[in-house]
Amino acid sequence: QNGVMSGLMQMLLLKVSAHITEQLGMAPGGEFREAFKEASKVPFCKFHLGDRPIPVTFKRAIAALSFWQKVKLAWGLCFLSDPISKDDVEKCKQKDLLEQMMAEMIGEFPDLHRTIVSERDIYLTYMLKQAAKQIELPRASETEPRKYIPAVVVGVVGMGHVPGIEKNWNSDLNIQEIMSVPPPSASSKIFKFVIKATVFGLMGYGCYRIGQRTVQFILSMPAAQNYLQKLTEIRSQ
Repeated sequence: QNGVMSGLMQMLLLKVSAHITEQLGMAPGGEFREAFKEASKVPFCKFHLGDRPIPVTFKRAIAALSFWQKVKLAWGLCFLSDPISKDDVEKCKQKDLLEQMMAEMIGEFPDLHRTIVSERDIYLTYMLKQAAKQIELPRASETEPRKYIPAVVVGVVGMGHVPGIEKNWNSDLNIQEIMSVPPPSASSKIFKFVIKATVFGLMGYGCYRIGQRTVQFILSMPAAQNYLQKLTEIRSQ
């Protein structure tokens, strides 16, 4: 639905999510599920999903990586097997350690960090600022002066996004640029063609082998052999 490369990336990230779930006994994203439950308890509360759409983020992230960076990232995600404990999760809540982890990610995949973290910092900040605008009260008539009340907003975001939101809060933000999806590069087109050709080739070979074995099995049956023998006799007569 979202393209070959984007689909493969989602499959790899789901594998990572499954690995974390298996190690900790709980699925990632629990803070967002709890936020939804709590919001449903508040009268007239509007629940809004304020993150950038996943297909846009994935496509921009894939377009930002070179071919070898894609291979390196896919390899790392495929063979992720490091043990994770609840103590490790608690350590990630420490600001210094979190910043160190983010710095390591920037050093290894700077373009990936830009599209997955920095750009989403801008998007999340923009959406929070939109939600935090003052609310205009209804007026009895056009001549009545406008009255506003402050909006009460609770934003639930990943800890890695907090510094970026604080940094961008007082900036004039434009999200049009980070919402565009760049056209695929020549290497991406070639890689996509190779993937498709490999998949269809394996499917074709599999159908051929299954068909060949099916025909051999049918021909080995006594009823089929008798029918072929009679057909041969009829043709010879």
